[in-house]
Amino acid sequence: MDPHVALRAEEILGHRFLDPALLEQALLHASDASTRLASNERLEFLGDAVLSIVVCDHLFRTYPQLLEGELTKIKSNVVSRRLCAEIATSLDLLPMLRLGKGMVGQDVIPASLAAAAFEALIGALYLDAGMEKTRAFILAQVGPHIERAAKLGHQQNFKSVLQQALQRDGGPPPSYLVLDEKGPDHAKCFEVCVESGARRFPACWGPTKKEAEQQAALQALLELGLASVGEDGDVRLHRDQTSTLPPGGQAS
Repeated sequence: MDPHVALRAEEILGHRFLDPALLEQALLHASDASTRLASNERLEFLGDAVLSIVVCDHLFRTYPQLLEGELTKIKSNVVSRRLCAEIATSLDLLPMLRLGKGMVGQDVIPASLAAAAFEALIGALYLDAGMEKTRAFILAQVGPHIERAAKLGHQQNFKSVLQQALQRDGGPPPSYLVLDEKGPDHAKCFEVCVESGARRFPACWGPTKKEAEQQAALQALLELGLASVGEDGDVRLHRDQTSTLPPGGQAS
């Protein structure tokens, strides 16, 4: 294994491996391995499980007010292949991955390889350093995504609130328009706006169409004077001064 690659990988993980063979295997794709057992696939399997348990444990302890379904939505977003690939790309893991000759010359390397490398490194770190160090690494990477999903009420009720508000006031129902999208397939962002009749509200960006729609619906509520966001991040609905949407986006 290239010592420069090993050093960079250890810097990213924040751990000096006692068993360097684990790190080498984590970055070995099946296309360049002597056998599939020698590749990073088994470590990817383990890393996926460790990632899930760390995220689930963190969600359970951090958000005692959320129901199982709400926790599941956040977890599904955070441990998705798309987000794992996005994190792997931000960490620049793909250049470290050992690939077979048939894949090295490809113009575009599949995003799934980046996600697999991220999970395999988690598996290797878990075996070499233990759970606590692995937990710290995982939460450093996915923590901001968890907070964002919880803050926005991942795929939550802003669209429903807007629909009900417009219906109550006799306004045209809202429609959602995708104005733009940017980024590679594994990490696209979408710009969405809400229209109600002839009125178009300010557009918002989001990492998925659904999240962008939720943000756009919230923006419409703010523009209509039906909601405001406090310094603590809570969203207050002004149609009913006793009703408040907490960071999860659901009426309390």
